[in-house]
Amino acid sequence: MHFSFFLKNYKNEENKIILQEIYDFNFRQLELSIREIGYGDQSINKKMKDYINLFHAMVSEIHFWEDLNKSEKLKKFSVFLTDFDDIDHLLDYFEQFNENLSKKTLNSYLKSVSNP
Repeated sequence: MHFSFFLKNYKNEENKIILQEIYDFNFRQLELSIREIGYGDQSINKKMKDYINLFHAMVSEIHFWEDLNKSEKLKKFSVFLTDFDDIDHLLDYFEQFNENLSKKTLNSYLKSVSNP
């Protein structure tokens, strides 16, 4: 979910290349983690397809996030989190996370990661 909001906030022509690199890196790391668990190549391909489809569904669901009311936002979350106990708290958390993302530039996040 975090990565979905991150991409939503920073996706523009100026950030296109760096966001693609971040996207590729994240999914490469996910694939490596699946391999480390011990899944075979066929299973990895299926799992990666499932994860990528799930991620793109999340991105699609939050595309017009700011235009949604609270109940619509809760419904979007419940699509992915069917057994989550405190979904209202989660919504508040992601509202704040989204707001924080909108206040900072992509460079401010990249500098904090790349500079020791």
